[in-house]
Amino acid sequence: MKLSRFTAFSSSLLLGAVLALTGAGVAQAAETAAVDYVALGDSYSSGVGAGSYDSASGDCKRSTKAFPVLWKNANAPSSFAFTACSGARTGDVTANQLGPLNTGTDLVSVTIGGNDAGFADVMTTCVLQSESTCINRVNQAKAYVDTTLPGKLDAVYTAIRNKAPNARVVVLGYPRFYQLSGTCVAGLSENERRAINDAADYLNAATAKRAANHGFPFASVVPAFTGHEICSGSAWLHSVNWLNIGESYHPTAAGQSGGYLPTFSGAA
Repeated sequence: MKLSRFTAFSSSLLLGAVLALTGAGVAQAAETAAVDYVALGDSYSSGVGAGSYDSASGDCKRSTKAFPVLWKNANAPSSFAFTACSGARTGDVTANQLGPLNTGTDLVSVTIGGNDAGFADVMTTCVLQSESTCINRVNQAKAYVDTTLPGKLDAVYTAIRNKAPNARVVVLGYPRFYQLSGTCVAGLSENERRAINDAADYLNAATAKRAANHGFPFASVVPAFTGHEICSGSAWLHSVNWLNIGESYHPTAAGQSGGYLPTFSGAA
């Protein structure tokens, strides 16, 4: 926490006391903390699926409806850098996204790991091929999460901490994609949907463990998305979209505002 933030907080307490003593009524003495926020990560942070993309971001597809922008609009940080990019893997974060970080950075958000684990290929396999092939591909992804992903996450988290030693770094996970049971026209069997959900849980658990080892809070979006999965009737996630395949299995604008934003806000 910066000294300026502490000073502002102390001043707000003093103001509140003075107003109470003078009978000035209830005052909302807002903390005027100077927060420098940097948003890193993959498409779940850049806002793919939410629409309203900033043309200047090119293939990174940064959306004005992505949760980092929504948080910035609600909290007015003193500085905001948005480097999350669609398709990013762990190596892309360390190579291309850490430029804005420095010793003055207070707050960082990051979603990463899904592309390393082969999420896009898993979903393509499950949609286009047999149930057994789908489940085998899911198991391959889980094996990667066991053997290779932890070291890659460690490299990202270490690089963030080295560049932003004073920041609160919030690591966010991924939602479960399907509501199970009942009727669903998503084109996948119940066994396939269950396997995909289990893989999301597996990835989240591994990510949470690596984050904890670096002293970073892990914020699960699964509770916020419960009841809003694909097949729920009130989905905050796109199902497969052959007309815009890149948005498939990504949060809608409602998923960013109703799922990711409150989850991040609660952990920031």
